[in-house]
Amino acid sequence: MCRFKNVSIKNLTKIFTSDKKIVTAVDNVSLEIKPGEFICLLGPSGCGKTTTLRMLAGFEMPTSGNIFVGDEDIASLTPDKRNTAMVFQNYALFPHLNVYDNISYGLKIQKRPKEEIKSRVEKILEIMKMEDFAYRMPAQMSGGQQQRVSLARALIMNSEILLFDEPLSNLDAKLRIHMRDEIRKLQQEIGITSIYVTHDQAEAMALSDKIVIMKDGKIIQVGSPIEIYQNPNSAFIAKFIGRANIVKGKIIEIMENIKKVEIFGSIYNIESEKIVEVGDQVEVVIRPESILFNKDVHKGKVIKSIFMGEAHEYEVEMNNEVIEISLHSPRGKKVEKINDYLSFAFDSSAMHII
Repeated sequence: MCRFKNVSIKNLTKIFTSDKKIVTAVDNVSLEIKPGEFICLLGPSGCGKTTTLRMLAGFEMPTSGNIFVGDEDIASLTPDKRNTAMVFQNYALFPHLNVYDNISYGLKIQKRPKEEIKSRVEKILEIMKMEDFAYRMPAQMSGGQQQRVSLARALIMNSEILLFDEPLSNLDAKLRIHMRDEIRKLQQEIGITSIYVTHDQAEAMALSDKIVIMKDGKIIQVGSPIEIYQNPNSAFIAKFIGRANIVKGKIIEIMENIKKVEIFGSIYNIESEKIVEVGDQVEVVIRPESILFNKDVHKGKVIKSIFMGEAHEYEVEMNNEVIEISLHSPRGKKVEKINDYLSFAFDSSAMHII
């Protein structure tokens, strides 16, 4: 259905100027995206992800840098000259047009033959499982249904690149999960190169082939969801993606890629390629769900104990530090209350030196 091309962003910069200040929204960003890859730009508000997407779409012109789709530099082209399609946060449907006319609008602007329009709309409605919605008005549909129409309208244009601007942020939590699964399934079936902006970490983890984390206009880490979660390159990323304990340790011994690290008086063998020396102070990431219960290695006073259904969440205080711990599948297991003492150990196989 679509022609797939790689996207190559090279030294992309966007500077906004006003009478009062100069803001570098995107700062010398470079990124390679393979044909058919699903990329999520993820980061806190103001990190530059939306500005990057708008430059890809042509709604903002770069201050400097290049955007290649295949071998063509599209950085200076207007949106109508780019073979990209955008799925917007607010759906952007025409309220006075039914589903069929909303989806076919772009093809009519291109003056495609009526039979071709009819065939392509029917095909995309079938893909989206919306055949029965063809003549409904937007006001007669739920938010999730409207978002599917918005997605269908983008897909029908046979664009080379599909861009998503936080398309699920207006939906409730349950519908958001359903729609992200639908988007990922469709993208994999069609294979279109996709770039998706979100500030929702779970959304990025569920959708992406690759996550691009941005901060202060720069890319600070790129990797698969597993790589980003298990091997964050900074404390900021460790805490931004999921929850993380950052504990201090001391390098006691080095055996090739195994580092012996003393943490709270106990020694852990941590596999790491980090270049360190004996005696160095390091920071170690340990996820709350990776902590081992009923291990008499460390003991901490419980200061928070909350049952969450699929997990029991604790915070324990030890050596003037607070450690977050998750007990998964808590049914039938002993629950510690506030002011009780909890024994635990860290799982060295799940620890990461940053």
